[in-house]
Amino acid sequence: MLEILSMINSFVWGLPLMILLIGTGVLMTVRLRLLQVLKLPVALKLIFVARNAGNGDVSSFQALCTALAATVGTGNIVGVATAVKAGGPGALFWMWLAAFFGMATKYAEGVLAVKYRTVDEHGNASGGPMYYIEQGLGKNYKPLAVLFAIFGTMTACLGSGTFTQINAITSILDVTLGVPVLYTALVVTVLVGFITIGGLRSIAKVTGRIVPFMSMMYMATTIAILIYYADQVPAAINMVFEGAFNTTAATGGFLGATVMVAMRSGIARGIYSNEAGLGSAPIVAAAAKTKWPAEQGLVSMTGTFIDTIIICSLTGLSLIVSSAWCGDLNGAAMTERAFTSAFPLFGKMLLTGGLALFAFTTIIGWNYYGERCVAYLFGVKGILPYRYAYIALVGVGAFLKLETVWVIADIVNGLMAIPNLIALLCLSGVVVAETKKYFTYWDRVHTRYKSIRTVSK
Repeated sequence: MLEILSMINSFVWGLPLMILLIGTGVLMTVRLRLLQVLKLPVALKLIFVARNAGNGDVSSFQALCTALAATVGTGNIVGVATAVKAGGPGALFWMWLAAFFGMATKYAEGVLAVKYRTVDEHGNASGGPMYYIEQGLGKNYKPLAVLFAIFGTMTACLGSGTFTQINAITSILDVTLGVPVLYTALVVTVLVGFITIGGLRSIAKVTGRIVPFMSMMYMATTIAILIYYADQVPAAINMVFEGAFNTTAATGGFLGATVMVAMRSGIARGIYSNEAGLGSAPIVAAAAKTKWPAEQGLVSMTGTFIDTIIICSLTGLSLIVSSAWCGDLNGAAMTERAFTSAFPLFGKMLLTGGLALFAFTTIIGWNYYGERCVAYLFGVKGILPYRYAYIALVGVGAFLKLETVWVIADIVNGLMAIPNLIALLCLSGVVVAETKKYFTYWDRVHTRYKSIRTVSK
């Protein structure tokens, strides 16, 4: 069974899906005329100054933090280490490329999420791929929307939201601090229960505080490592670009890294980390208080920039400059080697804190994704039973070591992307139209503001 599922998983996350994911990003980049580059300063500014004047449940900043809570996770530590181990330093370049085009994809997802969002029976905003598939493409495409919601619920309950994350927390606390798995599982389950029972507003309030803190703490640590190995940074950057296009075997104790391996490792891990194109982030983007779909699209786009271009890059470069990638270690152990090489006394503690916080916020972020999928399938009556079931799965997940469950989770995670990408490709014209509408308004307001300043002077 495990062999069969592993084969299916390799096929799902194989070259066709990689081409579809990157191809969608390329198309959106062309149609939006490099928006992710030219409008990035505006997008970063909107994180803090968005007016939050429209309908919705949370601010644009809180929506972004909730999306980052689900994406900034073990993939930024373990996933990057796995990619660099498999594909060498060149994998980092392909991770950047995936993020570059993924920003355009994430922008499109945010635009459509707000454009086609609805309000449920409790008065809460509901949106995401299942809604823009059904409303944007028409009722004939509802089976695609249902498939997305099913895959989204399974991903939340079986892997990305529960088992893999709670296992990461309990394992690292057990290994580094000697905290028994039972105690950690109980504390995490109770905390998840308190936070998630309150719904999105409760989740957003917590993520709005934790995500900025944990991101800054982790970035400060990795930047300190790069400063410690400052003389190695130019060589590391050179290795990234050379390794991305070098068809010969890599050196330094690592054998067999070719362009194709580096490409596949970097792109797959990059997409897995920032989730651009998978359709998860637009679920919470739809709840943002904004009347402009393009405005939330810009804010959503910054999530991929922060997750991959900044955090994953800092992890990858730390692994390269410290030579941690050259040894026999992999995953979190490899990242730990990089941390302790620069900070022997407290490097392990810093990594433990970062990994635990990253995994915890992923749990509460994915709770909301699954909840909205359940609400689409069964109505609001299914929300409370889902929340209790999710909390229970977090509790028992700490004691499960089921490879089969994790492979299934990977499969449904990849399958989420297919209905979403079909919708993005078909509705790309809507995204372009909404973008033009917003920036026409933006230019008009900016011109008026300049005129008023000129008159006042």
